[in-house]
Amino acid sequence: MKDPSFTADPAGLRLALEALLDAPDGAGSQALPDTLPESGLGEKAVIERLKPIVLGGARRLGAPDAFAHMDPPTPWIAWATTQWNAALNQNLLHPDVAPIARGIEARVVDWLAPGFGMDGGHMTPGSTVANLTALWAARELRGVRAVIASDAAHLSVAKAAHLLGLAFHPIPADTCGRLNRDRLPDDLGNCALVLTAGTTSAGAIDDLSLSGRAAWTHIDAAWAGPLRFSTRHAARLDGIQNADSVAVSAHKWLFQPKESGLILFRDTEPAHQAVSFGGAYLAAPNVGLLGSHGAVAVPLLATLLAWGRTGLAERIDRAMGLAEDLRQRLDSHPGAVLFGPNVSGVLLWRPASEVSAPDFLARLPAGSTSVTRIDGVDWLRNVAANPCADIDLLWAGIERALA
Repeated sequence: MKDPSFTADPAGLRLALEALLDAPDGAGSQALPDTLPESGLGEKAVIERLKPIVLGGARRLGAPDAFAHMDPPTPWIAWATTQWNAALNQNLLHPDVAPIARGIEARVVDWLAPGFGMDGGHMTPGSTVANLTALWAARELRGVRAVIASDAAHLSVAKAAHLLGLAFHPIPADTCGRLNRDRLPDDLGNCALVLTAGTTSAGAIDDLSLSGRAAWTHIDAAWAGPLRFSTRHAARLDGIQNADSVAVSAHKWLFQPKESGLILFRDTEPAHQAVSFGGAYLAAPNVGLLGSHGAVAVPLLATLLAWGRTGLAERIDRAMGLAEDLRQRLDSHPGAVLFGPNVSGVLLWRPASEVSAPDFLARLPAGSTSVTRIDGVDWLRNVAANPCADIDLLWAGIERALA
């Protein structure tokens, strides 16, 4: 039986594209039903129904004043190829239903891994799964029994240790938000040391020269990792090449749709063997935490082909330049207090007056700034994930609030 819902409808797809290109600003008034409808509305009617809700109600991450979180806008080549993925629904668990997609993922990893001194790896839904996979390999290959990381490390590190039955020992961060190396224990022989390249709150980069001091060194480079592809900023991550594993979130500074991440290994073959399982229904071992796994490498491959390394670096450098511009303006304003320098495009600051950071945030345009807390102090937070931001526009909003 032929079902039109599974056959491309040019008019319906054109309607969806037109809705995307002419998205309303602000959520519409149409409400979703409280219960599953007994009868469907039909695809075209659903496009019209959801347009003001999904497109109108979403935060615009590429807006001129969007500078609040580690969530970037995505290039249109990624929109197009993500649509291809949805239509094809490849599953990399089975080679026979993903004959091209498996090779594309391997190719993308081969392109990116050498930038971090790694020789391979695989894609994950993000760095939470990548961190868990790295520590799983560390437990299996090096017999680690404990995980040591800064208390500013991402919560996924403690979560991974808990899931793997490993002790977790947080080390206090210094005044710049980096792991305080002077507080490390002398004996790291049964430990995995997790260093962060771009902490979530402050964008701090731990001392990566510590790589190799423990039984296993993992670097959570979810945010700052792509700086390695910038000639101007790559040296900020010197030492990363000596780690045993590196996590990168492609849906951050590689500008990919969620959910897209990478776990990379310095010696991939034994690491993959340590985290692989077989099954009677599998033609190839299942590597890593995921079972079914979509073709998330396709939009990443398309983006890298469209831009090349220099195009990627130009956008990262542009974002870093925007952060530095904002930092200089804040530093010269008597009404603002900075937390520290621009290390990886994350700026923390607060008003010099008695107004609280959350109250001050309410004066700023929605989506322009966020709030984080360090050592009991609230800080306003701007993140250079959007290379299309207009700092003049953002600064005008900040100046009005500071007046």
